[in-house]
Amino acid sequence: MQVILKEDVANLGYKDDIVNVKPGYGRNYLIPTGKAVIATESAKKVLAENLKQRAHKLEKIKNDALALAEKLKEVSLVIATKVSPTGSIYGSVSNIQIADELAKLGFEIDRKSIDVADVKAVGNYVAKVKLHKEIAAEIPFEVVAEEEK
Repeated sequence: MQVILKEDVANLGYKDDIVNVKPGYGRNYLIPTGKAVIATESAKKVLAENLKQRAHKLEKIKNDALALAEKLKEVSLVIATKVSPTGSIYGSVSNIQIADELAKLGFEIDRKSIDVADVKAVGNYVAKVKLHKEIAAEIPFEVVAEEEK
């Protein structure tokens, strides 16, 4: 079953993509929740016309994402967290802490677009930030022990 996505769907595609999905997934989840519409011939023509009209706007969004990616290449974060005597941290460092540190530096990035591996020890790591469907930036960060007060 072919559907046209009306918004980004994780592990499936981005807005305005035409994707093949299993019929049950399309009928029972994507279409009722408003995330997709059935890809009929008329819907495909409407999509093509909309994309043609939005091409300039999409190009600007892509250029803005490229500029932000260039700025993020200069960024290196240090995240302080509570550490046990053995060097492992209590809990883990997640995309929320990365987003908070970026916000302190003036970068407003949605935490859902930040992908972080499982961080459970002190050390150096890399977070991947999806800025656009074609553009991603990698941000190095270091997890250090929090100073006791």
